[in-house]
Amino acid sequence: MSIHKNPPVPANRTETIRQEIVRLLREDPLTQTEIAFELGIRESEVHGHLAHIQKSVSKRGGKFMMKPPECLRCGFVFRKREKMKRPGRCPLCKSRSISEPLFSIE
Repeated sequence: MSIHKNPPVPANRTETIRQEIVRLLREDPLTQTEIAFELGIRESEVHGHLAHIQKSVSKRGGKFMMKPPECLRCGFVFRKREKMKRPGRCPLCKSRSISEPLFSIE
């Protein structure tokens, strides 16, 4: 017996995924999880798009903003972190309860 999965149906898009992400980030600050949910794509895809968008927005005179992640237990803020992914754990209290970074474009 063979189980056949239906192939995924591509979303009808009038914009590219990156254009949609830029539009969303101009409206409201969002996390990678929220962006993935809004566009119906995986979070791992969002990470790659954000890195490219960061470069292209700054070249066009815009400002790509990232509110750094924060430990939800002790309040440590990952200010110097350049990676766009959520850290695994807090360096102070070792907690794994860490907020996701928020992204926006001005």
